[in-house]
Amino acid sequence: MESVSLLLNEALAPYQVILEPLGTGNFTLSLRDENGFQVLQRTTPAGQLQDQRLLVDLVDGLQRDLRIAEGRLQPCVIAAWQHARQGRELSASL
Repeated sequence: MESVSLLLNEALAPYQVILEPLGTGNFTLSLRDENGFQVLQRTTPAGQLQDQRLLVDLVDGLQRDLRIAEGRLQPCVIAAWQHARQGRELSASL
């Protein structure tokens, strides 16, 4: 897990990533800013930290949530983008 923690810290810099085992096969993942303030916290299964594709998805989601927390992205923009993408996928399949 130490190598995963290092990768997460590098991918999510300048935030500090703290991984804590919950004892149920899950981990608590916390992101703290430079002042030690907790910005995000998630519970994630160990399998998501061990599979490279799932780990990339986790980092992508955390980066999106950080943009929302920082006020750089509004949740309604994400919903509109997803709706537009679904519409394009539907029309492409017809």
